[in-house]
Amino acid sequence: MNEIAEQSLLWRIGGAQGHGIDSAALLFARGCAKLGFNVLSRREFHSNIMGRHSYSDARVSSLPVSGHSATPDMLVCLDAESLCRHINLVNSDGCIVIDEADTKFEFSKLKLLDERLKNRLATQLSQSDQNSSYAVFLASIADKNITIANVPFGLFRDALKDKFSVSRSVAARSKNIAIVAVSAALLDIPENVLRDRVTQLFPGKQSVIELGQMAIQLAYEYVKTTDFQLQRTLQNNVKTKEPRLWVNGYQSVALGKLAAGLNLQTYYPISPATDESLYLESILVGNNSTDTSLVQTEDEIAAISMACGAALTGARVATSTSGPGFSLMVEGLGWAGMNEVPLVISLYQRGGPSTGMPTRTEQGDLQFVINAGHGEFPRIVLASGDVNECFYDAFNAFNYADRYQLPVIHMLDKTLSSTSQTLTPFDSNKLKIQRVEADSSIKRKDKRVSRFQLSDTGISPRTYLGTPDTMFWTTGVEHSEWGQVSEDPIQRAAMMEKRAHKLELAAKEIPLDEKLAIYGDKKASLTIISWGSNKGVIVETVERLINQGNSVRAIMVKLLWPFPTEELKKIVDKNDTVIVIECNQTGQFNRLLKEQLHHQADHLILKYTGRPFTLEEISQSMQDIMAGQADNVITHQNPFE
Repeated sequence: MNEIAEQSLLWRIGGAQGHGIDSAALLFARGCAKLGFNVLSRREFHSNIMGRHSYSDARVSSLPVSGHSATPDMLVCLDAESLCRHINLVNSDGCIVIDEADTKFEFSKLKLLDERLKNRLATQLSQSDQNSSYAVFLASIADKNITIANVPFGLFRDALKDKFSVSRSVAARSKNIAIVAVSAALLDIPENVLRDRVTQLFPGKQSVIELGQMAIQLAYEYVKTTDFQLQRTLQNNVKTKEPRLWVNGYQSVALGKLAAGLNLQTYYPISPATDESLYLESILVGNNSTDTSLVQTEDEIAAISMACGAALTGARVATSTSGPGFSLMVEGLGWAGMNEVPLVISLYQRGGPSTGMPTRTEQGDLQFVINAGHGEFPRIVLASGDVNECFYDAFNAFNYADRYQLPVIHMLDKTLSSTSQTLTPFDSNKLKIQRVEADSSIKRKDKRVSRFQLSDTGISPRTYLGTPDTMFWTTGVEHSEWGQVSEDPIQRAAMMEKRAHKLELAAKEIPLDEKLAIYGDKKASLTIISWGSNKGVIVETVERLINQGNSVRAIMVKLLWPFPTEELKKIVDKNDTVIVIECNQTGQFNRLLKEQLHHQADHLILKYTGRPFTLEEISQSMQDIMAGQADNVITHQNPFE
């Protein structure tokens, strides 16, 4: 095997929500990171709190990785349902780890298994001469040379019960750690690595740590008694001396905001945005911060209203929400547009409309965000492509808001919020806070100030609400330079044009590398154009295609409004074959491309199942396109995700 094959693995754990899936996945992923591997993980979970199926992936490699994959090399099952859902995706020469007690099941009695999947499995069972569901599944993968590790967790549980004098139910709580430890032992991950991670994961919970470490010991002792020979292991031969972070998307956003000088964040709880504010809270409480405040309001309308008020005082302010919450914020967004409020809105997209799919991903809000609010007013819209970009984009959003005195909407999604990976520490040398201070030259008339003073750039001198001996007029209706209500037609036109000039200035001033990035062969005519969290699978697919001798490039657009029309005109030729990739049904970015560039996709690759694109899906689509065997619109669905 080559180096990549020997040191590359997709590990997946599945089980019932509320049964330690996240902590087990974190135990494994951070253990691999400690050994020097690059790790990219994602969580897929149901929107109920307990009981329904969820799973987590950890993609582990000696080389950098950026894209999610659909097919695990090792499947770790904490229940029978996980086996039913994922067994058909396990790669040849892979491994399945499962508690032997969970092999004694009939899939028809698994109450939470979807009817669609039950029917599919029933057909599979009817065509087999095996007498149990488990035997049927094993027969279905017999030609794939998959190692099956049936773990006697019942023996582990009883040993833990006797060792610590606890009940069977308490001892059984270590199942997630024990099964993960078996998988780690099979992969030759040193036992002490997992032991250390357990101590880190459960600080101050000594009884949990002791139970977990004993479960790890039993698991490793068990594997020593077996003769399993896996085709892939994770030998500890990855050398790295550089410090690294383990961070996910919402943590990256929160850290970027703090680096930018965040003074106030408002929010109302909503998935998947809430995690960011809770993470901020943990930092602020842990550090006894007095520079930053976090307020949970009674609803999203209050959240954006409070944020607007604070921003007018000169504070750096953000609010964080998801699609349904942003819908409620639109009236406040219009008010911010009318009053030129420097406000940052972090928008975590999820499946819609209405309540939709609260814990699933989608890129369905693009056209809505660009056009949200009645009437016309400027806003900047940018979208992050990966966890690293989340930090720098969150930081830059405040500079944009301050510089151009308008709302900035930072588009994210559930994929980014639940993606974690190893990163080099963020580079503080790239950060420069650009605050617009109060301007003493602002025109005054008695105590009134000309807050909306006309200018060629559209940017007015600014003073802050609360300045002594100063009177402010802020209203939702059209106004004069002094903020007083005005319906004068000439004044109206002047104010509309003033506000519009801001976007013209932003389009000129924002650097190219903050608008878009090109990957692959920069002169290739086969061109992928996309945005947001699709970046990882696209960039990695392009790298693979180039290594195979193909000429292809990807343009990832970050600044979505004002759209980088002139820049793209210089890059994309009318004769290029353009492929647009996005996670929605109607091709919203493709419509924007057609509107702004007069160029639309020759091929449109879409996915709207609530799950992100995978490497396998994008790679297959690109192969079909290059072979001339692809439709103009390609959609992806994976029944086992």
